[in-house]
Amino acid sequence: MLTLSLVRVNVIVAMTVSAMVAGLSAGLDLSTTLNAFNDGLSGGAEIALSYAMLGGFAVAISKSGLTQILAQKLLTKVEGAKDNHTKALSFMIMAIILGCAIASQNLVPVHIAFIPILIPPLLVILNKLTLDRRAIACILTFGLATSYMVLPYGFGGIYLYSILHKNLADNGLEIVSTQVPSAMVIPAVGMLVGLCVALLFSYRAKRIYKNESMPSTPVLTAIENPKKVVIIGSIAVICSLIAQNISGSMILGGLVGVMMFSVFGIVKWEQSSDVFSKGVAMMAMIGFIMISAQGFASVMKATGDVASLVATSADFIGDNKPLAAAMILVVGLLITMGIGSSFSTVPIIATLFVPLCLEVGFSAMATAALVGTAGALGDAGSPASDSTLGPTSGLNADGQHDHIWDSVVPTFIHFNIPLLIFGWIAAMVL
Repeated sequence: MLTLSLVRVNVIVAMTVSAMVAGLSAGLDLSTTLNAFNDGLSGGAEIALSYAMLGGFAVAISKSGLTQILAQKLLTKVEGAKDNHTKALSFMIMAIILGCAIASQNLVPVHIAFIPILIPPLLVILNKLTLDRRAIACILTFGLATSYMVLPYGFGGIYLYSILHKNLADNGLEIVSTQVPSAMVIPAVGMLVGLCVALLFSYRAKRIYKNESMPSTPVLTAIENPKKVVIIGSIAVICSLIAQNISGSMILGGLVGVMMFSVFGIVKWEQSSDVFSKGVAMMAMIGFIMISAQGFASVMKATGDVASLVATSADFIGDNKPLAAAMILVVGLLITMGIGSSFSTVPIIATLFVPLCLEVGFSAMATAALVGTAGALGDAGSPASDSTLGPTSGLNADGQHDHIWDSVVPTFIHFNIPLLIFGWIAAMVL
């Protein structure tokens, strides 16, 4: 799957072909492989609908003019800035993007749906500042992945408590839920180190892009009552956050957000159907990729070879803790890179790795760090991860940002490698 993706085969095609190859090479017949793949597709339906609803919320935010207000203010600053001020302006814009990415996970539950709305209007500004979009991709992925790894709010609360802690406990590990965020601090530091390397060294140089037309980018027009838009937008975001936190449903959160814009007249009632249609269209590609990823994961589980891979690793490891930690993280990387979602893979790898960690003698905190890091590896640099697909959806609005080479490869180098190193350090010191 990774090889096909690197040679620019469509990610959905790459996962489908790779799932068939996995099933057949594992000894399953074609019918069994297809049945396993089809069974897995239904598991991605809720995720896809959640993204579609959040896409509707993002389109409603766009129609309200919130992103236009931000883009207009930034564009005015860029055009009026002197050459010696452009660097400070670049850092300010990168800080805003990072803040939005973190907020989308822990404060405002829109996940990646904000990216294709916020980023395209900013591309002209990024072009004027000659910022390397690979740096922006790293910023977005850092905010999307690191925040839920260590901050127990919003999606972070779901990942750390409802998924990671639950699966650790279900597989026999005695650990208090509040210990789990602390166990993930060291791996999160690794992500921060990777981001600093990307911004200060790898993608520090200027990169020239053409100012191509971007049909999907909203035209910057005058907003009649910007103060009202900001107030109602803030109310909609808060209500959406409350609804998502109470219900635990991204679908309901997105729906409430859209309805608030309609109730207060920012988005007309007759436009609500168009809002949802555009939201579905905007997030369709990502939704189908996530559905395909579930089918791929289902075939991998059906082969039984994931468990045998871990069993073979255990025989090789013995009671060598440093080697055990390294093997767990490498095997976790291979598993989660294919599936692309930590939320989907933690239940799989916890079942396999918790007994292994207990047998080798890792502490509860070290075990939590290993399993949590192994899960996050997929989100940080997989072609099928929404943490890489999201940045591409915004940065490629004008066709000048390649998903694999400009999003996946940079995030893999700057986040997966530090995660492997710092996850191993966490296992040794905790």
